[in-house]
Amino acid sequence: MAETRTTAKIFDYPRDAWYVAAWDYEVTRNPMARTIAGRPLALYRTQDGTPVALADACWHRLAPLSMGKVIGDDLQCPYHGIRYNKTGRCTSMPAQETINPSATVPSFPVVDRYRYVWVWVGDPAIADPALIPDMSQMTDPEWTGDGELIHADCNYQLVLDNLMDLTHEEFVHSSSIGQEELSESEFVTSHTETTVTVERWMLGIDAPPFWLKNMRDKFPDFEGKVDRWQIIHFEAPSTIRIDVGVARAGTGAPEGDRSQGVNGYVMNTITPESDRSCHYFWSFQRNYRLDSQLITTQLRNGVHGVFGEDERMLQAQQAAIDANPDYEFYSLNIDTGGMWVRRILERMLESEGRPSAVPLPTGVGAERVPQVV
Repeated sequence: MAETRTTAKIFDYPRDAWYVAAWDYEVTRNPMARTIAGRPLALYRTQDGTPVALADACWHRLAPLSMGKVIGDDLQCPYHGIRYNKTGRCTSMPAQETINPSATVPSFPVVDRYRYVWVWVGDPAIADPALIPDMSQMTDPEWTGDGELIHADCNYQLVLDNLMDLTHEEFVHSSSIGQEELSESEFVTSHTETTVTVERWMLGIDAPPFWLKNMRDKFPDFEGKVDRWQIIHFEAPSTIRIDVGVARAGTGAPEGDRSQGVNGYVMNTITPESDRSCHYFWSFQRNYRLDSQLITTQLRNGVHGVFGEDERMLQAQQAAIDANPDYEFYSLNIDTGGMWVRRILERMLESEGRPSAVPLPTGVGAERVPQVV
């Protein structure tokens, strides 16, 4: 078969899209700084709790507004005291009554949803909240869980690649969730213009340590084989929900009956900061033993350890890319889902008039994924 390869350079990121700027509890009456898709922002809340996102640079001398303070509903610059309302318009200047009409800073659409603060740093005229990716398991009363924020020193698309192909678990996470069956099992990939789904089932296998513990949390006397599933749902630009779990082998999980098992959703949304760093928000949600804070904490801590292994690998990969600018990426069958993600992001960049910094791999077209080695 024809090989698939692409130059191993850094990928750009769409701006006409919703990105998570922070967990909802991070944004308070005390302004905070965070860079989203290359745009430094100052985030705070008004008196009624509404989130606000302003450019983190005062109109006057570009002092960081995130170093200032909130007075009423306005954000005051820490340097000379100029105040701005939530739309970015100046409401007060020191030592003069007349306000310069040009005294404004950019304000960005912002929405509280799914325990996150989402921001749109592109064209505000097309910032439709209906386009916010589905992360409903974060707030659905039939699910519970917790997560964290990782500041990853790598391009955001390396994280997407990592999550779209979970066969790396066999090698990177061998002590917790990895097993040989991951590489041996077949998978099915499907896509739309904005989504990609990769589905894998492993039937009649031993449960790896992480999932064996979870089965025994729900079924204390559990022994025997399990049917395991991983269903990866990508939604543009960078949200990936992974439907995961195990059930007693042969009890109907592939047909939809998961009652004899444990089911979780690994919720991931990755926000580019720069071309070599990103904000990686994740949570593990479950639909069993909802009242147990102990299980919630244990799961969060367990996934924290797993993702710490990913973080080390991704940072090492970024360092290798930077050290070898003329090297190329090659793709295998397991990369099919990630290749479709790259195609979707390429189209988004094209629609903004900003072609990707990296050419598409050979053979990627509008109607098919490339052949792979």
